[in-house]
Amino acid sequence: MKLVIQRVNKASVTVKNTNKVVGKIEKGLFILFGVKKGDTKEKVDELVKKVSKLRIMSDVNNKMNLSIVDTNSNCLVVSQFTLYANTKDGNRPSFIEVEEPIKAKEIYEYFIEKLKLKNIHVETGEFGEYMEIDTFLDGPVTIILEN
Repeated sequence: MKLVIQRVNKASVTVKNTNKVVGKIEKGLFILFGVKKGDTKEKVDELVKKVSKLRIMSDVNNKMNLSIVDTNSNCLVVSQFTLYANTKDGNRPSFIEVEEPIKAKEIYEYFIEKLKLKNIHVETGEFGEYMEIDTFLDGPVTIILEN
């Protein structure tokens, strides 16, 4: 799995063909979530632990000392298979490393449920849909986690 985590002041995701906002948060983390072949729920458990404890939220001195749990912040999680685009050969990305949609969706949903069990409010995009994302970055702070 690969996560691109951005600290945001606000973020929202809209399904393009319906113009419906399906997920929206204020202060928190916007997470792009990619699944590659062979990823497991055990790997999700490790990443959820890391995300929930990752000290990238600002304290009163504007230092990155707090987690989203410490600050009672929210997460907006959006699936993104293109995180595993392979561009080693040529200019057209290959997606052979990406997990099949049914399995990827299962892992994505498991990640969301495990975050919720950490008492984190989670909003989501819509798996497999073309989405427009609006973010107001804070910092900017961007962290990439891969397991």
